[in-house]
Amino acid sequence: MKKHIYILIILFLTAFVTFSCSENKTKKKPISIKKEEPKAKIKVPDFNSDSAYKYVEKQVEFGPRVPNTPAHEKCAKFLVAKLKTFSSNVEIQKFKVKAYNSEILNGKNIIASFNPETKNRVILCAHWDSRPYADHDPDKNNHNTPIDGANDGASGVGVLLEIARQFSIDPPPTGIDIILFDVEDYGEPQDYVTDKQDNWCLGSQYWSRNPHNPYYSANYGILLDMVGGYDPTFTLEMTSMYYAPDIMKKVWETAHNIGYSDYFLYEQTGALIDDHLYINQIIKIPTIDIVQYDPNTNSHFFEHWHTIDDNIECIDKETLKIVGQTVLTVIY
Repeated sequence: MKKHIYILIILFLTAFVTFSCSENKTKKKPISIKKEEPKAKIKVPDFNSDSAYKYVEKQVEFGPRVPNTPAHEKCAKFLVAKLKTFSSNVEIQKFKVKAYNSEILNGKNIIASFNPETKNRVILCAHWDSRPYADHDPDKNNHNTPIDGANDGASGVGVLLEIARQFSIDPPPTGIDIILFDVEDYGEPQDYVTDKQDNWCLGSQYWSRNPHNPYYSANYGILLDMVGGYDPTFTLEMTSMYYAPDIMKKVWETAHNIGYSDYFLYEQTGALIDDHLYINQIIKIPTIDIVQYDPNTNSHFFEHWHTIDDNIECIDKETLKIVGQTVLTVIY
């Protein structure tokens, strides 16, 4: 197709030049040069890290947001009510899924839409549930203890709530769907033996097969997971690079352009099973994962991943700012 387009352009230019030359032989016309208007500077909202931190703190105050628990139900009500103050288009997608141990879990994906009539859309997502097991805690006595999930879950949600607040003040230039996925972290404990596959990210799997709009599509998606820890580095995670390399490049270049090159590294790291995997595979929307990488831990996640110490003390306002401002700049 490109060759055909180029040929047509050449033929058009040739005809135009021939016509212009024949005209010039009979009558010379004055040449006028139209000045281009300077492009308006794009205003990007200022991400408020204090606000985002309070949203993280509020989630943690409910306790572990494990499906089928009172804390989970209370937090869902808070998230829905808060999003409704920012958008008039908030949906709760209720679903039931079977966990790795055959327990039936009651899930709620929470979706807030901005500019719902716009066809060009972007997904911003995170998971809002927390892990029922501290199965990577150094103390084995804690392995069956639910975690607060301040960084692993609440940090991404806190950033997205603040972004939603900014959208309510200065509407985004495109359609946005903020999706808070449920039942992401109810996968099998590390010592549990099972032959079942795809036991993690059950909420995103459900949504990808049953989107809130049956004809839903989006240009791309950005997943936020563990985006509140101290001294973070975010790398080019391989699942993201496989399915959405252009989006990865777009986000990382944006981060570098606004001064965050020390945090967003051009280093490729291993592929992860996270919510973005199923969005890419099932509904086929190119989606990346902004997730903290730590080369100094066995898991390569932040130090307190899936331990009882993943609490509000893990959260750094500066990291929330780095991630939130980067995402806002990409959108605007």
